Amino acid sequence: MQSPALLETLNRAAELFHWVADPEPALFDNPPQGRLKVGVDLGTAYLTVAVLDEQDQPVTGEYQFAQVARDGLVVDFVGAVDLVRSMKDRIERRIGRELSHAASGFPPGVPSVEVQATSHVVEAAGMICTGLVDEPTAANALVQLKNGVIVDVGGGTTGIAVVENGKVVHTADEATGGTHFSLVIAGAHDILFEDAETMKIDPAQQPVLFPVIKPVLEKVASIVARHIEGYQVPEIALVGGTSAFYRAAEVIEEYTGIPTWVPPHPALVTPIGMAMNNNPEDYR
Repeated sequence: MQSPALLETLNRAAELFHWVADPEPALFDNPPQGRLKVGVDLGTAYLTVAVLDEQDQPVTGEYQFAQVARDGLVVDFVGAVDLVRSMKDRIERRIGRELSHAASGFPPGVPSVEVQATSHVVEAAGMICTGLVDEPTAANALVQLKNGVIVDVGGGTTGIAVVENGKVVHTADEATGGTHFSLVIAGAHDILFEDAETMKIDPAQQPVLFPVIKPVLEKVASIVARHIEGYQVPEIALVGGTSAFYRAAEVIEEYTGIPTWVPPHPALVTPIGMAMNNNPEDYR
């Protein structure tokens, strides 16, 4: 079950993190003190930079729509570097501090050579990459499941981490995520993918879209069910932006028979978890 600390952290992050398309917020009156933890999440649909303090509390962050990675693979290296660098520069200007180190992540099962490309993006943007962690494991750094399953439904894939006694004992990742939702919506309504993406994230539209999207949610549920077979799973936590879709947890729970929940602002869970993996004791 989601803890009060999780709810507080995510609600605070939602207040402090800045959508790049909005007017830039004011400069900080007082620079944050102590070492900062930074997470860079190169998602299939969204790029997020999360900044935490030494106590893992949100300081600031930025997120924006971007298609520089696909299913954990960097497909536009120059574009990714430019976006991360510009986000880093804006954050530094606002907080009056340099961001010198960052951690990032990857979907489980991505080849190691491709994972390294993610670290190269972080370093080309001007930060030392202190660590790379698979996305559902990063999410659990914040969610703190002792026993259960983290399901990270991202833009391109669904990542799974089975947790037993606080340790991740199995990870997996398969294609099916928010991009597939948008493709189904675009086909059903005969509209452009970009317009479908806009419809998908509009809460007012989601109940109408639900009958079209439900089979895709059931596909996500089938992926989860297959990978947790043989494990004792008391609960499922859904994270990633796609898990915020209308009745997503309900569909997963109906299919698997396992209590399922979604924290508030689920798109912020994994980047915050990546930042938590950026241990300030690792550098001086």
